[in-house]
Amino acid sequence: MGPRPGARRRPTSAAAPRLAPRVGGAVLAGVATACGFAPLSIWPAALLGLAAFFALARSASPRRAAGLGFTYGVGLFGLSLAWATRFGWWVLAAFVAMMALWMLLVGLGVRLVAHLPGWPVWTACLWAGYEAAAAKVPFGGFNWVRLAYTTPDQPLSGFLRYLGAPGTGWVVALCAALLTVAATSRGGLRLVGLGLTAVVFLVGSGLLAVAIPTGGPNVNVGMVQGNVDETAGATSIGQPHTVTANHQSATVQLMAEARARLQPMPDFVLWPENSVDYDPTLDAQTHDLVDASAKLAGRPILLGAVMDGPGENGRQTSALWWTPDDGVTARYDKRNVVPFGEYLPWRSFFLTLVPETAEVGKQSVPGTRPGVLHVTLPDGRPLAIGDAICYDLAFDDTVYDTVRHGAQILVVQSSNVTFAGTFQPSQQFQITRVRAMELGREIVVSTTASLSGLIDAQGRILDRTTEWTAAADTYQVPERTTITPAVRIGPVFGVVAAALGGLAVVAGAIRRRRSEAY
Repeated sequence: MGPRPGARRRPTSAAAPRLAPRVGGAVLAGVATACGFAPLSIWPAALLGLAAFFALARSASPRRAAGLGFTYGVGLFGLSLAWATRFGWWVLAAFVAMMALWMLLVGLGVRLVAHLPGWPVWTACLWAGYEAAAAKVPFGGFNWVRLAYTTPDQPLSGFLRYLGAPGTGWVVALCAALLTVAATSRGGLRLVGLGLTAVVFLVGSGLLAVAIPTGGPNVNVGMVQGNVDETAGATSIGQPHTVTANHQSATVQLMAEARARLQPMPDFVLWPENSVDYDPTLDAQTHDLVDASAKLAGRPILLGAVMDGPGENGRQTSALWWTPDDGVTARYDKRNVVPFGEYLPWRSFFLTLVPETAEVGKQSVPGTRPGVLHVTLPDGRPLAIGDAICYDLAFDDTVYDTVRHGAQILVVQSSNVTFAGTFQPSQQFQITRVRAMELGREIVVSTTASLSGLIDAQGRILDRTTEWTAAADTYQVPERTTITPAVRIGPVFGVVAAALGGLAVVAGAIRRRRSEAY
């Protein structure tokens, strides 16, 4: 008895496309996309790699599309997150496998929306949905690999100031889907795909050309990168107190140059995250080093310290405003702490499963208030400093909250000693450039040993240090109070796009089931 009319025939093994070349193609597409991120920063590769992935997923069965998504994720995250090998190859393997599960879902979603009208739009929404979800799940989220972070040196960066990182990632994914149309279609559709991609790039170029409003009076920020000693490694920042002594030495050098009028006199001095390795309110030697530094400078120091508590097993990574006369007068506690690096989720489970996780040590407790320090400069001027401490940079709400709550200048404090010599410091500096473009603000970056500097409001690098060196400089940064559309639109755009992507998947699944029923 033959198949009923209209029933779908199963492809024979001879007719079925070979799987191995597709799997290899998916991995290579992921690697190509990863090449768009710093330090390689080959942004066309990101677009082409993503377009290739979309083409592979659209032409496969749902099950194979999910598998191709996973293998694409192995290529994408295997290269871009290779710095995780600093903790062991097995850490990278587990990390990549976890992140690749997101791409499995994206691959399946791309296949399900493949035959809906306007599928490039829904495909871009699916990618926006992945980025929104990955920022929350699991363990508070990990959103380090986002399409917006490939854009600072290309025309699509013009969207950052208006749509933020969530909307700009959607635009990049849309262009990749349109390129898929151009590559897999003939005649008029091919021209439509290329033409619409060109239009999006032209709009981005036009937005990029819009002038940024003039800022207010300048604040002179003395940036210090003190470096670490030779004993620093993956689990420490060197011998006790040496990192603080190094930053004291670099501060003395900075102030000597300022007093010799070789550079401007700083209004305050910026030290990085973990420049103070003991709680300076409890450890006498650390207190004396910091207090002597502030008095020698005759200027307040915004320093990064590891603070004890809350609780016996708790610690916080904090920014302290330390004045020569009164010590600590303002404080910000890092809001986004790194799972398995600064705290151990599901502590009893992971300690039993992987005893090495005990090296995490005390549990870091996230702060709850926006990163804005209200301080007074030596000349009596009040100033609101917006601060993001390292991992904070990857979280939209944390960064946007600084300007929402009145920050006039922006700084980033980071350590990165663990990852010096890998892709991670360059990736973080690239993310900072994206944040500067989103917010239309200059950002001063201070790290212990790698890639400090100044980024202007258009994302251009005005100064950047080298790794494993001590450095200090004073940057003149204008006060700004404007809030870009990105801060208001970006979060909403991301949620709406994610919701539309989810609805499109449901619609695609229903359509597929109905077609199979006839």
